[in-house]
Formats: sequence, structure tokens, C-alpha cells
Amino acid sequence: MSVVRSHRYRVAESDLEEFLARRSSLIATVREGHPGLTHAVLVRLEDGTYTDTWHWESDARLHTALAALPTFPEAPLTMALTQDATALNGRVVDER
Repeated sequence: MSVVRSHRYRVAESDLEEFLARRSSLIATVREGHPGLTHAVLVRLEDGTYTDTWHWESDARLHTALAALPTFPEAPLTMALTQDATALNGRVVDER
């Protein structure tokens, strides 16, 4: 099964369009250097927060990308538009 990195944060409504553009650029850059990223899902929850879950082929691919995070200029630019950000890693145990 795949592994995930799940983020939860807030984005001001006035920043959402810019955030989505920056997130898209960040995902493209990560995929270019780290093909183990299989998909990323952004969900707006009813309380106004977002969950952003990135699915990876393996722990190794995830951790290699995380180690390279300082080389992605899009990362701090994207996250600068968020508030109250948290992140957790996990393993998919059942997917239907």
C-alpha cells in the first residue's frame, strides 16, 4: 500500500486562487524530481480548513522528497499563504 503525507491548514478566501496556482506549481516541481508522488488531493472541510493529502509509492520516495524540500522554492511560497498548518505521515491500510 502507499504512504501519505497529510497536511491540514487554513487559507484565507482572498488568497485561495493564488494558493491553488502555487500548489499546482509545487506539485509539478516535486513530480519532476520525485516521480513517486502518485496523486495529491485537496479537500475543503465544512469548518473552512483544508486537508491536503499527498500519496507516495513508498516511504523511501516520500522521505527522499522531504529531504529535498529546501530545494523547492515553491514550498515556502505556497505555505506562506496558509495558517495553522500541521502535517502527519501515514500508511494506507485499506483502500477500496
